Amino acid sequence: MEYTVQQLAELAGVSARTLRYYDNIGLLCPARGQASGYRKYGTAEVDQLQQILFYRALGFELAEISRLLTAPDYDRLCALRAHKTALTERLRQTQALLCNLNNTIQTLEGDKTMSDKEKFEGFKANLVQKNEQAYGDELRQKYGEETIKESNKKMMNLTQQEYDRFEQVGNEILEKLADAVKAKKDPAGEEGREIAQLHKEWLSFTWPKYTKEAHRGLVQMYLLDERFTAFYEKAAPGAAQFLHDAVCAFLA
Repeated sequence: MEYTVQQLAELAGVSARTLRYYDNIGLLCPARGQASGYRKYGTAEVDQLQQILFYRALGFELAEISRLLTAPDYDRLCALRAHKTALTERLRQTQALLCNLNNTIQTLEGDKTMSDKEKFEGFKANLVQKNEQAYGDELRQKYGEETIKESNKKMMNLTQQEYDRFEQVGNEILEKLADAVKAKKDPAGEEGREIAQLHKEWLSFTWPKYTKEAHRGLVQMYLLDERFTAFYEKAAPGAAQFLHDAVCAFLA
């Protein structure tokens, strides 16, 4: 089968403008139709669009999708299996949130009661899923599958008080980083030590075992991986570097 822009747009449920944009950026370009000689989408382009839409559904940026699809070691079957795993996990997290919501409704209606721990299980599951999508592969390469599983398990077992403190510490780190960077404080000074200590406490909520080497390696990753860097740079430009330097000074 061969499709025009409009025909493929209707088939895939996207706009013709979207397909034209993908063509302009080189992400999905129509081939020369064998019968008509006009540029049309064939089987290969249909399959590629399906992959693009899978990646988009999982939150990938177009530049990252392009990099993945053009990688020398790209394997469509492996990619589809990875999509299945990610979507299955997302479904599990959605079901956990839906279960949490239904239980809360039933509690308010007087049909059942919920423990404080149960009230937050869906939200913790959602946080685990977001972390998996954003950083799962890199963290597994660095720390191993078993360590990440134990970390996720520890997160899911946090009490309400522990979870509240976990979020509070995370927010404090970002706030103090912003203040320290803007004030041009010394990462090895008092402010830096306080931030590094808070970061260690924050890690303790999810890490099965804390070590200085792992802590030092993590903040190094913050500088090497642009996604980690961007997370802390939202606090202030230079925040990721400050956190790295503060932790290294703290652990020295």
